[in-house]
Amino acid sequence: MNYTQLSDAIQAYTENTEASFIAEIPVFVQQAEQRIYNNVQFPSLRKNVTGATTASNKYLACPSDFLAVYSMAVVEGTLATGTYEYLLNKDVNFIRQSYPQADDTGLPKYYALFGAQSNDANELSFILGPTPDAVYPVELHYYYYPQSIVTASTSWLGDNFDSVLLYGSLVEAYTYMKGEQDMMQLYNTKFMEALALAKRLGDGMERQDAYRSGQFRQKVT
Repeated sequence: MNYTQLSDAIQAYTENTEASFIAEIPVFVQQAEQRIYNNVQFPSLRKNVTGATTASNKYLACPSDFLAVYSMAVVEGTLATGTYEYLLNKDVNFIRQSYPQADDTGLPKYYALFGAQSNDANELSFILGPTPDAVYPVELHYYYYPQSIVTASTSWLGDNFDSVLLYGSLVEAYTYMKGEQDMMQLYNTKFMEALALAKRLGDGMERQDAYRSGQFRQKVT
């Protein structure tokens, strides 16, 4: 289902073709996407980037579309042939307490989400412990919001699990319309049913071989 088909379906289900309503459909869809993406961790929400530490600099910038970490590794050697050392997630206070001095350097073992830097209040950063003693390649797997079907016309969700996107959008649309309670309950029930199936896929079947137990995994029966 592409965006045009989704928009047409929302208008058909709600029997509402008023211009003001149609103008709000992008908002309904984006709100539904956000709810879905925060309930189900599909592989399509993962991104992989590489970068590098700076010697004697304990901070590492986050990608601009970063939301949360899946894993971070520093590499002794090159990305192609080096040894990957996966860092453990800790609190900032743990790193500050464990490595209080500026010259506490070495191969990083831990990382924490530090917050925004003074030179860019809108972007987050990581703090590493100990402070890198050299330039090390870094590989980061992280969670992000993919481009909305509203702007991209198509999306993984629209192509592979359009029912949860449709009913999520209908819940938002009917809330906007202040619709009848019985229809609101029906759409919400259908959305929750579709969401449960999506979770079975994204948090269940696609996670059976996940190595790290810290990831959420739903048991598939």
